[in-house]
Amino acid sequence: MRVSVSLITLSLAVLPGMALAHPGHEAGSVLSGMMHPVGGMDHLLAMVALGLLAGQAGNRAIWALPLAFVAAMLAGGAAGFGGIAFPAVEPMILASIIVLGVLVALARPVPLAALLAMVAVFGAAHGWAHGAEGPATGMAAYAFGFALMTAVLHGAGIALAAIAGRLAPVYALRGLGGMAALAGFGLMVG
Repeated sequence: MRVSVSLITLSLAVLPGMALAHPGHEAGSVLSGMMHPVGGMDHLLAMVALGLLAGQAGNRAIWALPLAFVAAMLAGGAAGFGGIAFPAVEPMILASIIVLGVLVALARPVPLAALLAMVAVFGAAHGWAHGAEGPATGMAAYAFGFALMTAVLHGAGIALAAIAGRLAPVYALRGLGGMAALAGFGLMVG
């Protein structure tokens, strides 16, 4: 128990510095686009938490939530690259981690239409950050890369949800959601 508390405390102490640590993107490539979502804990946590939520919701949500996120993320990326303003984008990104984690932790059914609308807003925020921080040239390859890695991270969350569901049908998955929400809160206050 002490080891778990120590690891959580250490993680929360280290995460704020990693939250916005995105590498520079001089020229766009698929690889640089793939690196952006994993270059900052804010994006990484949100992508996996969305996968957890999709896996937990099951049925159509398994494909609909990731698809809505990625589609909105690409639209947001185009807006960010085009210089269109998105007020409070960083707080929205942090909120996405917390809200998605809390939804998984609570394990309460939410109508798919409401989830899709929420996920689209969150996806647009993440995409805007990708686009605004993206390269001056090669944006198409870069966007393909960040969309691909986002889908991979969603898939990892869905796989984690399936594994957690087999280990302890309710508590393991809810615990993962709670940890994501706490990590998001740690990024917010850090």
